[in-house]
Amino acid sequence: MDANNRPDQLDSPVVARIIKYGSRVQTWVYRATDGRLGGKWRIGSGFRKPVPTLLLDHRGRRSGRWFTTPLLYLDNGADLVVVASQGGLPRHPQWYRNLLAHPDTVVQVGGEVRPVRARVATGDERAGLWTRLVDLYADFETYQAWTDRTIPVVVLEPRRPPVSG
Repeated sequence: MDANNRPDQLDSPVVARIIKYGSRVQTWVYRATDGRLGGKWRIGSGFRKPVPTLLLDHRGRRSGRWFTTPLLYLDNGADLVVVASQGGLPRHPQWYRNLLAHPDTVVQVGGEVRPVRARVATGDERAGLWTRLVDLYADFETYQAWTDRTIPVVVLEPRRPPVSG
């Protein structure tokens, strides 16, 4: 891996703010339209081959506040698979660290809200999913080349909502 090839402009605080506010707008539009708008990623390698997007709700590991993050995903049977790439930045994204602390959460796929439990794929499972994820969105391979960390692959398994009584 050669983390030195990462464009310096991506580390700008301006880019971080654009991503932050862009994510908020995408989340609002996605929710307002049940994913009809904002449900496909069309940037980078997704321009010619749009990638499905979901909304991941996650509880802050320290604050306990709820956050929502739009993420690209791979449909894997009953599971959904997301990647903690953060554009190849040297640190894991907040949502990933939040899921490690609080793995039970919900995602929105289109108009459907699904309760899920997050777990990190390892070994052969990760390797197989990574190949499929790079086929889905080729930029993941570029992001991996831009960082010295192994980018986590997160499997979101369906779970039953708690029974109210």
